[in-house]
Amino acid sequence: MSASLAAAAAGFGTGLSLIVAIGAQNAFVLRQGVRRDAVLAVVGICALSDAVLIALGVGGVGAVVVAWPQALTVVGWVGGLFLLGYGVLAARRVAKPAGALRPAGESAGSRRRAVLTCLAMTWLNPHVYLDTVFLLGSVAADRGQLRWTFGLGAALASLCWFAALGFGARLLGRFLSRPAAWRLLDALVALTMLVMGAMLIAGA
Repeated sequence: MSASLAAAAAGFGTGLSLIVAIGAQNAFVLRQGVRRDAVLAVVGICALSDAVLIALGVGGVGAVVVAWPQALTVVGWVGGLFLLGYGVLAARRVAKPAGALRPAGESAGSRRRAVLTCLAMTWLNPHVYLDTVFLLGSVAADRGQLRWTFGLGAALASLCWFAALGFGARLLGRFLSRPAAWRLLDALVALTMLVMGAMLIAGA
């Protein structure tokens, strides 16, 4: 295996290990995928955002951001409050009638809401910066001249994961044809958002 291929594989594995976890962003992508609502836009935003943040980390921007730690504190509070609000809305959906829990077709309004929510959930989450900018950036720095190849592998991992999560979620359609299953999914989303929001505020 060539050095470049090894660096790309290492970046892919490292990136995958950081994003394959239960979190606010993954829970949101899963729900959009199950509902088949703006899936391409959501997957594209998540993957492109990760690629930009990884590039910033590989380029050494993380060291500059460290000089202003108060910026992450502000992001933590704003992101935490946003996630708490979204969690409350998800919890309210659990109590709605069965007819409101079925998959929603994509429309201009739902697509706009999904895009704005996805952007907020991605860029207002300090953990995203810690993982992609600081952690991946520091690991990539050890690769020397191959750090950008490492970063490319990490960005590819992000693309593969979000595409699989978003477009693969529709395979759960038969299971989620029952209203009780939708309530269970919304309950999981609500719990995830509320816990993550509280953790962000507590750590801010």
